[in-house]
Amino acid sequence: MPKDPMSLIKLKRLSPEEEFPDLNGNYTCMARILTLQMYKRQCGRASESGFTFDDVIRPGLEDPGGPCSQAVGCVAGDAHSYIIFCDFFDRIIELYHHGYKMTKAHKSDFNYDNLKGGDDFDSQYVLSCEVRVGRNVEEFSFPPHCSRGERRQLESLAKQAFTQLSQELPGTYYSLKDLSEDRQELLDAGVSVDSPSLVMMKTGVARDWPDARGVWISQDTKLIVWINNEDHLQIVCTQKGCDIREAFALVCINLGRLEKLYEKMKHPFIWKDHLGYVLSSPAEVGTGLRACCDVKLSHIHKHAEFETIMERLRLRKSVIGAMGSSVYKIFNADTIGFTEVELLQLLVDGVKLLINMDKNLKQGSTIDHLMPAPK
Repeated sequence: MPKDPMSLIKLKRLSPEEEFPDLNGNYTCMARILTLQMYKRQCGRASESGFTFDDVIRPGLEDPGGPCSQAVGCVAGDAHSYIIFCDFFDRIIELYHHGYKMTKAHKSDFNYDNLKGGDDFDSQYVLSCEVRVGRNVEEFSFPPHCSRGERRQLESLAKQAFTQLSQELPGTYYSLKDLSEDRQELLDAGVSVDSPSLVMMKTGVARDWPDARGVWISQDTKLIVWINNEDHLQIVCTQKGCDIREAFALVCINLGRLEKLYEKMKHPFIWKDHLGYVLSSPAEVGTGLRACCDVKLSHIHKHAEFETIMERLRLRKSVIGAMGSSVYKIFNADTIGFTEVELLQLLVDGVKLLINMDKNLKQGSTIDHLMPAPK
């Protein structure tokens, strides 16, 4: 491989002024950070695998939130992208993750015994919960950029790991390319195998779909591992109930098993001291963890301070179902700057407080005494 990554590609381009993207009406983090001067500094660069700055910035990656958008509007093509484009990505991470400074060292804690509560939610309010963790593997480009050959090698590694994992937690791997006979079995397990999402198509993740994509499902259907989606692996535990502690423990145990198996195969998960676990989206770096609860909140969502409360709890929300629904998906706002246990604790404590507030409002009481201080 050439020593100078700049020599990997030579693209014919017009001037930076002519190539600069139209960011009018774009409210992503990328649009708030990117200036013409920054674009001039970055546009001639490429990562070791050939991922250019124009590949990084994705003006079309918006959500319908308008000025309240929570989209980052960019992706990394490999771990080196965070280094060669650090002038850009460091600012994106600081903006999205509430002022996180890249001078810090990220810490990890998967000891689920350190989590307090999570198995004692009010089942009249918490309808379901989920813990999802992403990982990428050393020496491979990320899904927005990886080649067909890389993708197939990653699937081969995953199959080897699942063979070993199934000795402790029985399960089956299903290739999305050969689903004619297995589709109903996956649907029965609650696994959607529809076409890739619009976001996956916009980021380049869906190229050559469904080649070398698949999903491993444990025999009890409690644990699912996706291969070659937004990241190389996505480990998911969904509970049709309110015990997020059990879901977190199941993910921690089996993620630890997978990490040891990949290390044994000489392909460890990508970890950097200042970034933690490195993922394709800067919105997910650090822990790579998203934990959520589907919560019925019939009253608090109408309160004038609802947005402020969510911000102080370091949680985010999205409504489930039609407009006017009182069921919200509540999930962690950050993925970096906190350990895995700390993120789960923020969610557990925050959901309990929201339920308490909702009960007070239902009874016609004030919630002034329950207002949280900023975390």
